[in-house]
Amino acid sequence: MKKPAPLICLLTPGHLASTPRLLKEADALIDAGYRVQVVSGRHYPLAEPLDAGVLATARWASTRVDFTGGVAVFLRKVLRRFARQLVTRAPFARISLAARTHHAESLHFGAVAARIPADFYLGHCLATLPAAAYAAKQRGVPYGFDIEDYHDGETLAAMGDSSEMVARRILQSTLLPSCAHLTAAAPLIAAQYVQHYGVTPFTVLNVFPRAEAPAAPVDPGPITAQRPAKLYWFSQTIGKGRGIEAVLAVMARMRTPAELHLRGIQKPGYGAQLQALATELGVKYPIQFLDSGPAAEMARLAASADLGLSTEETVPINRDVCLTNKIFTYLLAGIPQLLSATSAQTALAPELGDAGLLCDLSRPDATAAKLDAFFSNPERVANARRHAWELGHGKFCWDTEQQQFLASIRHLVPLHSPTP
Repeated sequence: MKKPAPLICLLTPGHLASTPRLLKEADALIDAGYRVQVVSGRHYPLAEPLDAGVLATARWASTRVDFTGGVAVFLRKVLRRFARQLVTRAPFARISLAARTHHAESLHFGAVAARIPADFYLGHCLATLPAAAYAAKQRGVPYGFDIEDYHDGETLAAMGDSSEMVARRILQSTLLPSCAHLTAAAPLIAAQYVQHYGVTPFTVLNVFPRAEAPAAPVDPGPITAQRPAKLYWFSQTIGKGRGIEAVLAVMARMRTPAELHLRGIQKPGYGAQLQALATELGVKYPIQFLDSGPAAEMARLAASADLGLSTEETVPINRDVCLTNKIFTYLLAGIPQLLSATSAQTALAPELGDAGLLCDLSRPDATAAKLDAFFSNPERVANARRHAWELGHGKFCWDTEQQQFLASIRHLVPLHSPTP
């Protein structure tokens, strides 16, 4: 009789649709022969339809933790307020208090996960690092963590919050060294953890499977006043701090007809603010705001664009050292992209060639001139699109990148051999 395959439990406090990295891992583990259960959060009603789309085709089991309301959720938020007052005081600075300080639902996630008889627990996002560690301890199995962001420099608000920073350092300094599996989403993020925590994650990039690519490269056609160049950006939410304002300043200086397309959920009032800024700067074409789409469709939705926008800022430090989903989505879609000159993107740019135009967004005149020169050369544009497609289907592709991830899991949790 054949034993059931080992069960891997993946955890995230976020919505399924906002964690494409976790979804890729879940699918890869299923394809490799494991059973998978995903524990995820529910807290943002506008993301519910996108989650429903993910679950409609999911091949793994799902447990969703709802923390939109209710007495228990309210009480955990109250307890978090007390935790924040105590965590900076040495006698009270312990894992459970740090976990509650960082996220009101962190300990609850651990309790939910511990009820799942998994052979390995893998946390995504810092709130589920203590949850994975707790569940693993209860079950007597190993745990791991995926470092998608540099958590000590993730947001300016967190960096200015002494209770939050103490909590993050307690969690990471205590729990990361015991991780049996540790990955980072970019080389410079991994370097931060080597320097500050003495751990050595291996890098698994935010790349995507070929199955999510368009069926063939798309040719959007010549750029004219009637068909302006489509400059394209996407995220779960459209808000400040993502370089969009700087792009408008560049577009106002471009000779090439260009139109900005933004996909995602607008933060209240932000779309109107952006359009007012575009008008003030003299951007000729109105901004096009596009609805969110399923995570698995992002490359196909981007494929008709003339230029993708990877416009991260250098502050806070996490934005400077990360390599986002956008970069590799544009490659899979077969479109060139503008890369802002962050440390991580500057290091990556030589590998992309003309498929990645590295620009200093603090110099809008120079950036506009660089884009005009690019778009004025149809042969160069065609070569850049072809090169992006080749990179997205070859070097920067999940079909290849997943192998190191799977090798680490197989080493920790071997698949059973059939019993005769």
